Amino acid sequence: MIQLGDRIRAFATVGKMLRRLDDREKEHIFQRARAENSWFTEESITLALEGVQRYLDEEKLQQWTEGLPDNPSRPQKIGVVMAGNIPMVGFHDFLAVLITGHQLMAKLSSKDSFLIRYIADMLTDIEPWFTEQVDFRERLNEADAMIATGSDNSSRYFEYYFAKMPHIIRRNRSSVGVLDGKETREDLEALGRDAFQYFGLGCRNVSKLFVPSGFDFSSLLEAWQKFEHLSHHHKYNNNYDYNKSIYLVNKEPHYDSGFAMLRESEQLVSPVSVVYYEKYEHTDTLKARLAQFSDKIQCVVSRDAWLAGSLPFGRAQQPELWDYADDINTLEFLSKLS
Repeated sequence: MIQLGDRIRAFATVGKMLRRLDDREKEHIFQRARAENSWFTEESITLALEGVQRYLDEEKLQQWTEGLPDNPSRPQKIGVVMAGNIPMVGFHDFLAVLITGHQLMAKLSSKDSFLIRYIADMLTDIEPWFTEQVDFRERLNEADAMIATGSDNSSRYFEYYFAKMPHIIRRNRSSVGVLDGKETREDLEALGRDAFQYFGLGCRNVSKLFVPSGFDFSSLLEAWQKFEHLSHHHKYNNNYDYNKSIYLVNKEPHYDSGFAMLRESEQLVSPVSVVYYEKYEHTDTLKARLAQFSDKIQCVVSRDAWLAGSLPFGRAQQPELWDYADDINTLEFLSKLS
């Protein structure tokens, strides 16, 4: 088995190679990934690749793994069930399992298999030791531990099926934005990235806003016109047309930007092309309301991160290695298995 430092260097080299991809190779990647999932546009795939490159910085990898042993005392077979809602959403689990020295047994989503395999091939070319450590398969019955990401319904199945082994089971989550009325146009455009990157399909995408009573939505709708190009995507536009027709037929009050809608609701998760909002009177009531959603919120964003525990606008889809999904420390889980 190679040492932790060697594994870090191999992944860091992958990051460097991704930064040097030429236009021809990028186009190949775009075409292959789009063939599996029409939501995966060039913009979305580029954003995901930039996120992987951000992870695979050698200094960050060293900082993230500080304190880990060079190798696990008894390497385990880690089953990972990966989602396919946004490009390479399972990459962090892929990285965590391999960087800790365990063997990865991954069930890839049929909607996102090419990109992860592409990274895996790059990794094994750099360091052949990983060839025996990466196993893509449909059945994970030989796994010693499990990491699974799915819907609330599938998570109940996972909990039952994997109950007798160490596991991390992730459920549906979404993210929220908090406004105080002091936002600039630049702030609101950054918030738009949090809402509309990946068409709003990720758990780190903002699907709901908390706004102060009397908030004027005109400046928000104007700033969000920057994302009007989303309406050119047929699947997104079909969702917009469908939701708009429902609101019009039912005479439900809403704001319409021409490509996205804002609708008042106490619910957290909005449909594609819709962002819910809820009004608050005082910061204390806002915090109490957020606490009620704590097990359903992936992250919170606010202007310059003025709200304790939040991220600045524009950062929802830019997690660091130590920003764990569902606040479950994957690295700690894996390091304790052996």
